[in-house]
Parts: sequence; C-alpha cells; structure tokens
Amino acid sequence: MLRFSRRTLTLPAVSLFAFALAFAAAGARAQNGSDKDKDAPPFKDYKGVHIGMTTDEARKVLGSPADKGDTQDFYSFNDKESAQLYYDSEHKVFAISVTYLGGSAVPEPKSVLGADADRKDDGSIYKMIRFPKAGCWVSYTRTSGDSPMTIVTMQKLQP
Repeated sequence: MLRFSRRTLTLPAVSLFAFALAFAAAGARAQNGSDKDKDAPPFKDYKGVHIGMTTDEARKVLGSPADKGDTQDFYSFNDKESAQLYYDSEHKVFAISVTYLGGSAVPEPKSVLGADADRKDDGSIYKMIRFPKAGCWVSYTRTSGDSPMTIVTMQKLQP
C-alpha cells in the first residue's frame, strides 16, 4: 500500500495551482479595468520577503526552506501555513505564493488586495488585481467548505 505525507501531496498541488494563476493573469486583465488607478497593493511582502529580493536575501529572512531549488523554494511554517518563492534567471524573487489551510491567521481579501472580493454562492472567492505602477499583480483565492484553502499570490508583471 502506498503512503503519502501531507507535504508530498500538497507541494505538487499548490505548485500547479500557482502556475495556473500565472496563466490566468492574461484573462483577468479585462475584468479589472480600473487597475490603472491603483498604485500599490496592501500585500507588498510576506514576512519581509518581497519581489526583486535575491535568493540569498529571501533565505536569510525566512530561514532554510523545507524544499530548496534554483528556481523555487518551499517553506512549511506549520500545518496551516506554507509559502513558495519563485526565482528568475537572475536569482531574484519574481513570485510569492502563500497557502493557508483553514485556521484563524487567514487574511481577508481587502487586507491583501485593497478591495473587497465577492463570494460566490458556494462560498468560494477569487479576485485578481493588477498594480502596474508597482509592477505586479496580486490574487486572492479561497475554496468553499468548512475548512477552506486560501492562496494569496503576488507576481511581477511581465514586460
């Protein structure tokens, strides 16, 4: 019988989801026509790590990752909070994705996006806002259910 740990199952799922969000950015531009007016998101960094920071600087701030790589680091802070940092070819952070599994430490959409996000009938939430002046986009995704998964992602805008 095969046994899988929670981390073994969560890491690939969250990675795929984060990349899906990156590709959804192009489609979401049309729904956020007022983005040109927004200067910067309230979610500017995660625990002191921000877009443009070098790999070494990020690791110094967050410590040793649970899974380390040249293009991505995975941090597991506890059973309910993890983060992934993505690095470009210059070894600088270009995306930050934070996953919360239930719990009380989950931020509300307004504290991340600077705007409220509508809940769907099933209780799920998705909203993405581009911040051209800050050079990034930020998304907020929450699944439905009694113990929802919430993913907050910030990524550098591509030229």
